[in-house]
Amino acid sequence: MRTTKANGRNGWISVLAVAVLMCLACSAGPCLTAMPRAERHEERHQIDQLEFEWRQAILQSDVSKMNGLLADDYVGITNAGTLESKDDLLAALRSGSMHFESLELSDRKVRFYGSTALVTSRADVVGKTPDGPISGSFRYTRVWVRDDNGDWHIVSFEVSPIAGHGEKHEP
Repeated sequence: MRTTKANGRNGWISVLAVAVLMCLACSAGPCLTAMPRAERHEERHQIDQLEFEWRQAILQSDVSKMNGLLADDYVGITNAGTLESKDDLLAALRSGSMHFESLELSDRKVRFYGSTALVTSRADVVGKTPDGPISGSFRYTRVWVRDDNGDWHIVSFEVSPIAGHGEKHEP
């Protein structure tokens, strides 16, 4: 096996550069991922409030409120597996082809990744969508992204039915 040595000035500069980069990477890691507890709590509170506003808007078919919550490039994946744009969802609310009689949410979890919040939850729903009547228990994932003004918007949503009467839990 052949090895190389860092010879002379150029070799030491390379070794020093690698060492400095490693120190920077190690020290920057906590700064990039850690968030003070109070700030995490405040952001969690913001997302919980937005989730409440989303629920109210969908139950009341509030097109104006929903328009403000959804990002312009929003993409949803329905329980039937169809794609839904912001315009599609707003049109369905406007026309009445999407209406929910009840929408009960539970088991919400919120995780943050920089300016992105990932929300998972359970939803028990009764209503109708452009895909047809909907009733039952579902799991959903909603992705919120904070824009340059500090406002949160929904960029993605996906819902899946919970199979059978009970949920499967992975070990």
